[in-house]
Amino acid sequence: MTIPVHEEWPSVPRELHAVVAEPGPGLLRAVRAALDGDGPAVLPLSPALPAPALRATLQALRPTHLDGVRREDGIGVPAEVAVVIATSGSTGAPKGVQLSAAALRASAAASLRRLGARPGERWLCCLPPSHVSGLQVLVRSLLGGTEPIVHEGFSAEAVLAAGADHVSLVPTQLRRLLGTFPPGRADLSGFATILLGGAAAPPDLLAAARAAGARVVTTYGMSETCGGCVYDGEPLDGVDLRIGGDGRIRLGGPVLFSGYRLRADLTEAARDGDRFLTSDLGVLEGGRLRVLGRADDVINTGGEKVVAATVAEAVAGHPAIADAVVVGRPDPEWGERVTAVVVSPDPPSLAELRAFVKERLPAYAAPAELVVLPEIPLLTNGKPDLETLRHGHDREPWG
Repeated sequence: MTIPVHEEWPSVPRELHAVVAEPGPGLLRAVRAALDGDGPAVLPLSPALPAPALRATLQALRPTHLDGVRREDGIGVPAEVAVVIATSGSTGAPKGVQLSAAALRASAAASLRRLGARPGERWLCCLPPSHVSGLQVLVRSLLGGTEPIVHEGFSAEAVLAAGADHVSLVPTQLRRLLGTFPPGRADLSGFATILLGGAAAPPDLLAAARAAGARVVTTYGMSETCGGCVYDGEPLDGVDLRIGGDGRIRLGGPVLFSGYRLRADLTEAARDGDRFLTSDLGVLEGGRLRVLGRADDVINTGGEKVVAATVAEAVAGHPAIADAVVVGRPDPEWGERVTAVVVSPDPPSLAELRAFVKERLPAYAAPAELVVLPEIPLLTNGKPDLETLRHGHDREPWG
């Protein structure tokens, strides 16, 4: 599938309605109408967006309407576009990922087939529908002929009490879910599937969840692929997975986006022939994808290049550490220093952690700084707030 390149669309047949609302029946109706072609395309936005971020998003993506009110500077979308997902990307500048109804349906249908989900089984949406992970829970529900169970935020207790068959989570949420049970008493067998994506899942977390009876399916994907398109290392039906000579992951197939809204330059830069050029490094091991980390998340320390995700996996393997993120922080001598940010009730010393990591990775990859927090700060999509951690703002009290 070729990613179409659009320049500007001064006159196109479909309106784009930005909706700033909590998830619920109104948004579900809007998404259903957008997929069926009976309504305008939808740009779901989180009500938690600060006013400056909302203004920047509206200025960059120029929807024709905001909560039903027409905007004078609005520009419509190509007819095939059903949803636009706003994403900050690595630069923080708002981008709009245009997703067609065909791509969203192809993704949801392939997911349901792979999982063996049956008609009538219900999905729980506890991720923001302004992000593709939450949106796809709605689309899978629509294709499965059911109404999703929608939570406005994440509560481990509420998730367990929801009575859903399937749920999509990020690793931190799964860890908090397990933490609600007394030691050795966790039971997650009530879910037919726990889709786990958004970040690398530490092996100890997967082991603990599966020991608790969970059927955990790890996913890899992004907004540009309508969410997860590789399940447990294997691409969904129709998805073309390749690793380029530069180590970056390429993805193709019917789930690809239709381009970045009003940014033909970014769309062209994201193309490698018929495939989407991701920012992630990966390898194929026994035919399965292993994601090494982001190409732009490599820490340069003393002339050595360290993949942050690889170090985080090693750090998380320490028995005293419950959760871990690794970032590079500015260092006047080394350029960047490898910094481990961990959650631990009884943390190891930095020397102990360095020795532990050195048994698994080269010495230069061992953390040079250790930060202990009560919990990892998260973005609204449930992923770790790496920018905050890189700049050391974790030392400030969290509300």
